[in-house]
Amino acid sequence: MTGLSSVQVERLSDLKDEVDGGLEALLDDAESKGGGQVVAMARHVLMSGGKRLRPVLFMLSYDAAGGSDREHVMPLALAFELIHTATLVHDDMNDDADERRGRRTLHLDAGPEKALIAGDWLFVQGFGLGGRYPERVVRLMADCCADIAVSEFKQLDHIDDLTTSPEDYLDIVRGKTAGPFAAGCQSAALLAGCTEDEASAFRTFGEELGIAFQLVDDLLDLRGSPDMGKPRGVDVAEGKMTLPLIHALTLSHGADRTTLAELLASFTEDRWGELMSILERSDSLHYVELLVDLHLERAANALRSAGSGPAADLMIGMLAEIGSRTR
Repeated sequence: MTGLSSVQVERLSDLKDEVDGGLEALLDDAESKGGGQVVAMARHVLMSGGKRLRPVLFMLSYDAAGGSDREHVMPLALAFELIHTATLVHDDMNDDADERRGRRTLHLDAGPEKALIAGDWLFVQGFGLGGRYPERVVRLMADCCADIAVSEFKQLDHIDDLTTSPEDYLDIVRGKTAGPFAAGCQSAALLAGCTEDEASAFRTFGEELGIAFQLVDDLLDLRGSPDMGKPRGVDVAEGKMTLPLIHALTLSHGADRTTLAELLASFTEDRWGELMSILERSDSLHYVELLVDLHLERAANALRSAGSGPAADLMIGMLAEIGSRTR
């Protein structure tokens, strides 16, 4: 990581280890109680790697908001990671994906019936952890999960829909990607003793970060490579309307607009060069890069208005790292 000091990098590594240890303990406990294959399947996907960005951010939000009891916030961080992983299992089924983080997806390994139940188990475990908190926090978690489901439906409705607008896109992203970041950061701040107004700044931080995170993911789909953990063109092939494509469809005219519509209607890898040429001519990739910077700046401003200290500094550094993933 180039934007973080060695001390900050070590701090992130320690926090990730704490999260991994908490998840392992939860899985071991469930296994000892006879969880059997469902726990084994959950372990397969839950412990398959990843940066643990969400739970780490939520623990840092708690610290930046003045919290001091790590054991108080850890179940919240784990709960959101379990729920996030549950959505990945179900997403992979909807997308008929072959791999997740370099491993075969659960529905290919054990069949869709068991994969569906394993995802449900992860959801239940997440809510089991989150249910210990005050009603305000539990409601934030519940509303977040409801918004994820609604946004998933909207995304399915917009598959291969060339009339998808930027507003449609942002509506989906706010519910599906940014919402969990927002709810987790806000909840962590409330647990640290913040007022609603103070916690709302942490919510804004999480939402703006989440939007930027999704925009970066859109760019990686067009610029990615297997060694970056993001093979190129997956979203394009699945008919997902990402913002670079929406922007290009809006700005392109004549032959470019016609060709782009044909490409997206029946995309094949051999036409990748044509797609990228149109995106370059419409300046769509640069446009999305500018939006990434804008949302990261908004996130930083929101955090500076409410949080301080080493944890807040580390969170600001993490924003820079997110922005640099495609540069």
